[in-house]
Amino acid sequence: MSAASCLLTEDQFLCSICLDVFTDPVTTTCGHNFCKTCITEHWSTNVPYQCPNCKEVFTTRPELQVNTLISEMAAQFRQSAQQKASSSSSEQQVSKPAEVPCDVCTGSKLKALKSCLVCLVSYCETHLEPHLTMSGLKRHQLIDPVENLEGRMCLKHDKLLELFCKTDQMCVCVLCTVSHHKTHDVVPLREEYEGKKAELKVEIQQMIQKRRLKIEEIKHSVELKKQAEGFIKELEQEISELKKRSTEVEQLSRSEDHLHVLQSFTSLNTAPPIKKWTEVSVCPLYEGTVRRTVSQLEEMISKQMKKLFTEVELKRVQQSAVDVTLDPDTAHPGLILSDDGKQVKHGDVKKNLPNSPERFDSCPNVLAKQSFSSGRFYYEVQVKGKTNWYAGVARESINRKGQITPNPQNGYWIISLRNGNEYKACADPSVSLSLKSRPEKVGVFVDYEEGLVSFYDVDAAALIYSFTGCSFTEKLCLFLSPCLNYSGSNSAPLIISPVSHTW
Repeated sequence: MSAASCLLTEDQFLCSICLDVFTDPVTTTCGHNFCKTCITEHWSTNVPYQCPNCKEVFTTRPELQVNTLISEMAAQFRQSAQQKASSSSSEQQVSKPAEVPCDVCTGSKLKALKSCLVCLVSYCETHLEPHLTMSGLKRHQLIDPVENLEGRMCLKHDKLLELFCKTDQMCVCVLCTVSHHKTHDVVPLREEYEGKKAELKVEIQQMIQKRRLKIEEIKHSVELKKQAEGFIKELEQEISELKKRSTEVEQLSRSEDHLHVLQSFTSLNTAPPIKKWTEVSVCPLYEGTVRRTVSQLEEMISKQMKKLFTEVELKRVQQSAVDVTLDPDTAHPGLILSDDGKQVKHGDVKKNLPNSPERFDSCPNVLAKQSFSSGRFYYEVQVKGKTNWYAGVARESINRKGQITPNPQNGYWIISLRNGNEYKACADPSVSLSLKSRPEKVGVFVDYEEGLVSFYDVDAAALIYSFTGCSFTEKLCLFLSPCLNYSGSNSAPLIISPVSHTW
């Protein structure tokens, strides 16, 4: 028996259903072994009767008898494994109060080496062995030992919490995203972690800077105190000198020797001069200057943090970039499109083209070939060198004939530049936009389910404007208008640019 057990591998003593050492092993007619309880329960819930290993189907339920040979070998293996575990445990450390204990150990709990997010169990070095050697368990996700593994599971769906809902600020599982959080902004836990880490880093730096300023303020206060102490000491010395002179004058006033008194007064007048203290003052910590400096620093840090958050947000929406091309069948006859469908400009000459229902006939507009009816999408358009333009998205069913009033009520979510410096959001009524810099590349982001259309100055990583609370019920298309040529002053094309991923 001992020699035979040495020829068998560890996996051959494990039931393929419970993945543990055989208990009352039985053999099917196809020659495979299972725990009697495991195969009985398996056949109670699965009809027809089929071998879990080779998938052979039995016409009637086989009668199972305990395999005595395998049972003895399994018992011997279990005893050997327990002895090995006992010997190994003597070399391992018993868990301390601040450490995570092994959930499998009986008696003295050994220090856990890893926790399994699938089994929701923490294992010491000995009990972790199956997860490192068995093919079925190798796929489990192991992490450094942690307590309260059940707290990492969704209480509603019993799934691992591996996503973060930014809308509700909570961790969710995969099934949550198709139920209560279907239209919410959900990101992987790692992405939210990185964002929070960057936010916390900026916040800590701000706190450090404020405390450095306070240190400088206190140091300055200490310097003024030392200066005041020096002045006080000097004043006390002069008071002492003046008291000494007062005593001398009092003594002279009692003398009747007028010549001696006059000669003494002359001597007193030639004594070391006394400082004119009316010109000396101690500044009260320069409070006004310090406050202004702190206020300016806080404003600067606030602006830097806002810019950092916008940069992070822009990088996030750029991940929704789509490849779009302009549709020549929708282009106004005065527009010139590049062969690749990525550029459009006004040519000052109206071509003789069929006036199809899809084509704009009065306004120099064009739509993209691609349309979107769900999810998120993002594109960038270069507007460098132009004095007039429109860019955004529009419903696929918009009116394309005659004069058009672009606003959300008519199916347009766009911004524009007019007369070289007048930026507006085409709402009802229109909204004037005050921009710190002149955008050369504009990013357009749409979250269909969220009802959001946002515009970004890509180079400055700044948010230009957002349409919120939109209700989309139709397909949306990219919308561009290079406007008229205006005798060459607005001849530069609008260019759909490839998105440069910088993360």
